[in-house]
Amino acid sequence: MVNIEDFIIRLQKVMDYYGESASSFAEKIGVQRSSISHILSGRNKPSLDFILKILSSFPEVDLYWLFNGKGEFPSKGEFEEPKQKADLFSVSEKLQLKTPNNDKEIERIVIFYSDGSFKNFQN
Repeated sequence: MVNIEDFIIRLQKVMDYYGESASSFAEKIGVQRSSISHILSGRNKPSLDFILKILSSFPEVDLYWLFNGKGEFPSKGEFEEPKQKADLFSVSEKLQLKTPNNDKEIERIVIFYSDGSFKNFQN
């Protein structure tokens, strides 16, 4: 069982680490500002969708640390650098050339694996 008071403290720690206010944090993870406010006040418990949005937007946040405080934040060494970094960027450059509007850039590529893990590559 997740202790909601401790979860709120960890969520606040994540927001402070990234220098985010409640409203800017809500915007970055794609939820309404009231959702953050209600969770921080203890009125609502976080949904699975809410947790997954945090993990997707902030890959340094470890799931187990966020849920129960075990582990560390920011996580260290869990996210490997791509072995063929040059190939990844050459793929993104090819994709850029095929976009109808050449002023767009690929910001991020996320690869999801069947075991639930993922890798996040930022340009």
